[in-house]
Amino acid sequence: MESIFHEKQEGSLCAQHCLNNLLQGEYFSPVELSSIAHQLDEEERMRMAEGGVQTEEYRTFLQQPSGNMDDSGFFSIQVISNALGVWGLEIILFNSREYQQLQIDPIHEKAFICNYKEHWFTVRKLGQQWFNLNSLLTGPELISDTYLALFLAQLQQEGYSIFVIRGNLPDCEADQILRIMRVEQQQRPKLIGEDEAQRLSVPQVSDTTLPGDEAPLDEDEEELRKALALSRQHMEVEDEEADLRRAIQLSMQGGVDPRSPGAVVTASSSHESGSMEKETLSAEELRRRRQAYFDRQQQNASNTTGEEKDSGTKPNQ
Repeated sequence: MESIFHEKQEGSLCAQHCLNNLLQGEYFSPVELSSIAHQLDEEERMRMAEGGVQTEEYRTFLQQPSGNMDDSGFFSIQVISNALGVWGLEIILFNSREYQQLQIDPIHEKAFICNYKEHWFTVRKLGQQWFNLNSLLTGPELISDTYLALFLAQLQQEGYSIFVIRGNLPDCEADQILRIMRVEQQQRPKLIGEDEAQRLSVPQVSDTTLPGDEAPLDEDEEELRKALALSRQHMEVEDEEADLRRAIQLSMQGGVDPRSPGAVVTASSSHESGSMEKETLSAEELRRRRQAYFDRQQQNASNTTGEEKDSGTKPNQ
């Protein structure tokens, strides 16, 4: 495939790319095609002048832009036909009555050029294989013999004008190589810019978020995050207190003697999801937490008694 000459699209110079891809080399430049276009314009002007340079038709013709080229790089079928004539090649309209009467299988031809809305491209046989050499593609596209007729029929259905190339094409390296070997194409070429267009049109979503990749939060979102963090901390404290109370109750019920060496108490803690998980406390940790719990209870009771004395009431016995 590397030996196949394939000019990619530049501006609106598709006619130039079409010719060079057909001839398999840099045979024509915009300057040379413009020269052919100007020559055709002059020939048309001379024919119009034969009817009189003072006629309204001639004046109107002079005011109209060239029909053979424009500033964008477009060139007419007449320019392409004249350029191919330099190499002794001619073109025949594929769906013309003249050609259809010949009933020739497309695979027996040498090449086609196709046009739709001022875009030209070449379909050519190299060796024993057919290739779509459209300059809008990232590379040559292999077309099987069985698919060629369907491909041309599809182009016609889409509104393309197809022309058959008749004559001897100049020798080229790709044709010589592909005569002795066949190529296989694992992946079809894409349109130029297709990957970039898809990348811009489809938002890129990552499954993982790396540190520092988080989107900046506005003030309200930041306050909400802080409030949720505080509420989770408060719930964790409440869960810890509940676990401690249950562990103390178990130890006082004699389920496990925390004073025995290596004894453990297992307390279950409930979470907001409703799932249960086990927390294992050593005997020493349990004694420390239980003593702290009793100290807090005694301190709360002392504070309550002091407040009642100050108010002149006696606590219930």
